[in-house]
Amino acid sequence: MDTFEYALVRVVPDIERGELVNVAVLLYCRHREHLAVRAHLDADRVRALAPGVDLEALTDALDAWERAVRGEGPAGALSPGERFRWLTAPRSTVLQPGPVHTGLTADPDAEIDRLAARLVRPPS
Repeated sequence: MDTFEYALVRVVPDIERGELVNVAVLLYCRHREHLAVRAHLDADRVRALAPGVDLEALTDALDAWERAVRGEGPAGALSPGERFRWLTAPRSTVLQPGPVHTGLTADPDAEIDRLAARLVRPPS
């Protein structure tokens, strides 16, 4: 079993209201130098909180997070651990990382799929 860290990525369309929608989960496993993301933008849930939200801009921003996880662009100069720390640093934007949590896993890809199903995708 290996330790891993994960954080949710949340849409906070109106910081004053404090409401949020989970749209992605980041997972980093140091022992395997493994960094992954699973994203799902539920437009209806986001619009319910902020009817005027720019979904195209939000999709573009989420795509930028996914590219950074893959090490594309300037993020490519960073190790997976450095990218995870950079992405999970607090920020005051519409897309915000949540707190970092830890766990144990034998399969980081199966773990991130489980977390995404439980914490990001709407209940079925």
